[in-house]
Amino acid sequence: MARQAKNAPDRGSDTLLDIRNLRIEATAYPPGEAPRNLVIVDDVSVKLERGKVLGLIGESGAGKSTIGLSSMGYGRGGVRITGGEVFLNGRDILKGGERGLRKLRGREVCYVAQSAAAAFNPAHRLMRQVVEASLKHGVSSRAEAEKRAIALFREVSLPDPEHIGERYPHQVSGGQLQRVMTAMALCSKPDLIVFDEPTTALDVTTQIDVLAAIKKAIRDTGVAALYITHDLAVVAQVADDIMVLRHGKKVEKGDTHQIIKEPRQEYTNALVSVHSIPHEEQKPAADPILSVKNVTAAYGGGDVKVLKDVSVDIYPGQTLAVVGESGSGKSTLARAITGLLPPMAGSVEFSGRTLPPRLANRTRNDLRELQMIYQMADVAMNPRQTVGTIIGRPIEFYFGKRGRDRDRMVAELLDKIEMGTGFADRYPAELSGGQKQRVCIARALAAKPSLIICDEVTSALDPLVANGILKLLLNLQKEENVAYLFITHDLATVKSIADSIAVMYRGSVVRYGSKSEVLQPPFDAYTDLLLSSVPEMELGWLEKAMAGRRMEAAGN
Repeated sequence: MARQAKNAPDRGSDTLLDIRNLRIEATAYPPGEAPRNLVIVDDVSVKLERGKVLGLIGESGAGKSTIGLSSMGYGRGGVRITGGEVFLNGRDILKGGERGLRKLRGREVCYVAQSAAAAFNPAHRLMRQVVEASLKHGVSSRAEAEKRAIALFREVSLPDPEHIGERYPHQVSGGQLQRVMTAMALCSKPDLIVFDEPTTALDVTTQIDVLAAIKKAIRDTGVAALYITHDLAVVAQVADDIMVLRHGKKVEKGDTHQIIKEPRQEYTNALVSVHSIPHEEQKPAADPILSVKNVTAAYGGGDVKVLKDVSVDIYPGQTLAVVGESGSGKSTLARAITGLLPPMAGSVEFSGRTLPPRLANRTRNDLRELQMIYQMADVAMNPRQTVGTIIGRPIEFYFGKRGRDRDRMVAELLDKIEMGTGFADRYPAELSGGQKQRVCIARALAAKPSLIICDEVTSALDPLVANGILKLLLNLQKEENVAYLFITHDLATVKSIADSIAVMYRGSVVRYGSKSEVLQPPFDAYTDLLLSSVPEMELGWLEKAMAGRRMEAAGN
């Protein structure tokens, strides 16, 4: 029998996870430069009792996911644990070796990733993957594991729980797949689950269902959880306690009520106090810069119509927000406008001229005037190019500027995005999430466009950083008179930036007009569902929202 480590928590105590003075480091390898050591987590201690939920909150790069993975003894992508201890069930798992870690992963501790679609094997049915850990660790027989899986499918409110396991990952929606992943984590009866941003990539209507399913599953099974997110309104619904992190250090820890209602630290107070940016709606004063007229578009050779007779206008210096759940056609509309998905019917007019449906047939000036900023800044930039090179490329391509002229224009753009010339020689890996998104904005502005399509540009950012990006976009809009097509599922963002709104559902525009008109009751059923599904930073909000849904369903 293994001897208990000195000063280790008693295995029979209420303490399940005890992380002490954790230090995690990584090595950066900038091209052409000497390797640099980076401290990712600096002297952080975490204690979690059995059956409790601890929320880990903080901006991108704060160390949340890194700490969560350390509870499994894992360091992702070259990250290494260089100090501290991690006790799980009374033993230091960092001293058990790789063999010991393989025994506890999937058994004592399980992980629910942000992207369920990337976590499942597309070649195997769901049931096979859900019961795999239970069979591998000898928790139960296949028959028992499948019986428990079906019970968990029912627990997380999946449709047709007896047969959904027979489907492949691509045959269920994103929200359903996220709930299947939660059931998979629970199937082997772990003591601890690490939820790593499990609802961040979901639209608000799906998010509330998944969040309610996760909370119910935690309550009914008694499992402990680390819940990682940058959204305080979300974590307030599921966590008993909250730890706030920044730059790899602990800022503050307390029970959920104290953190939300009585934050003690300035940074925590700033997170709690983030409000929508007041933006006065502008009335159209000119002809549209872009008109989408009766556009229908499809994938699969025309078999699957994803846009159905869509018509919207965007005016110079104004913002049209396109909102709707996942699969409603928001990003497909952007693809049709940019020529990446030529419409089957209808047209796209820009500055009074009809654009060629295909990107390849558009002129260089067509390309210059219509730019795009993507959701994931990490994958939108070449990691081997400096910030100056990334921003300078469109200056060279569209205007033929090189050398000092290009560098001067890059410096002006860095000033516009409030970063300064000192960042020109940095690489993307040396930037925060918000800084990366600012660089992507500068790259789009470098082409001097008339319209920028912003595709979920703040959804992966914490509230403080997202607010900074929105303020920047609004200021740039006033200075440059640029129009925005803003794709989002965040209604708070819509209220902050939009002049007009198009609500999309299953490929069609179901509500369209000025912001004041669209957000003014009476609402259609779908718009009402969207507005009522936005999480509020209020304890007990989730229960009230779900109760309201049940009453509405009963009334129908």
